[in-house]
Amino acid sequence: MSTNKVISSLCYFSIFFAPFILPIVVYFVVEDPGVKHHAKRSLFSHLIPAITIVVFIAFAFVPFLFGQQGEEAFLFGGGLIWLGFLVAGALNLVVLIWNIIKGIQVLK
Repeated sequence: MSTNKVISSLCYFSIFFAPFILPIVVYFVVEDPGVKHHAKRSLFSHLIPAITIVVFIAFAFVPFLFGQQGEEAFLFGGGLIWLGFLVAGALNLVVLIWNIIKGIQVLK
C-alpha cells in the first residue's frame, strides 16, 4: 500500500480527529496532485457540517428580524430550530458516512 493512498484516506478519516487541520496541512505540504485532490475534497466535506450549523442557528433569529414578538416568535423560532437540528443532523450523518466510504475507497 502506497503512502499517498494512506495520506489521502487519512484526510477523509480526519473527520473524527482533526477535521480542518489535517486536510489543510496535507494540501500545503504534500506535492502529489492526487493527494492534493483528496485533501481538498475532504476539506470541503468537513466544512459542510460547520456551515449547516451556522445557517440553522441564523434561522432561529428569523422571526425576530421580521418583527414577531413574544410567544408567536418563540413558537415559530422553536420550530425552525428543531427543523434545523433534524436537517443538519441528517446532513451531517450523510457527510460522515460519505467520508468513511471515500476513505475506504481510496485505500483499495
